[in-house]
Amino acid sequence: MNLRGILPFAHDTLRKVVRSGDYVVDATCGNGHDTLLLAELVGINGHVLGFDIQQLAIDATNTRLENAGASSQVELVCASHARIPEYTSKPVRAAIFNLGYLPGGDKEITTTADSTLESIGHLMELLEVGGVIILVIYHGHPAGKQEKDAVVTFCEAIPQQDFHVLSYSFINQKNDAPFVIIIEKRKPRQAN
Repeated sequence: MNLRGILPFAHDTLRKVVRSGDYVVDATCGNGHDTLLLAELVGINGHVLGFDIQQLAIDATNTRLENAGASSQVELVCASHARIPEYTSKPVRAAIFNLGYLPGGDKEITTTADSTLESIGHLMELLEVGGVIILVIYHGHPAGKQEKDAVVTFCEAIPQQDFHVLSYSFINQKNDAPFVIIIEKRKPRQAN
């Protein structure tokens, strides 16, 4: 058996859930790796809505998409993911967050607990049955530790009758190893 790393596990989950034609969200575009994967999964008939608060990240993502010929199905927004309701009310099949700071960017500019929890709440309302919200949590910096604690506390309180919530981590790694939380919307229970 070969255990999957954190990002490969998150990407494998997206590959299992996202279908051609789906509507998906990349809540933290960063350097565009997740955005490109989502664009490939939804194909030309699907749609990716991508957010980042840094124009540097939007530009890097746009370049990656254009180089791969996958920009036509992607809408990039230079704004906080907390503003999702201003940009869509469509059912969402999947969303992914990479919490922390932009790799190679200013480490003082990070995601925050308040905006992250607000956007998770919005996405939970839009999520299709069987759809997922994937949170890749990097917490090796002070703001990341606060955000991790808030996100974990929030996720532990999500009603189990409505959502499954999974945590995937390597518990023997040092230096605040990243981990994944996946929120999956369950099928409503039938009344007897």
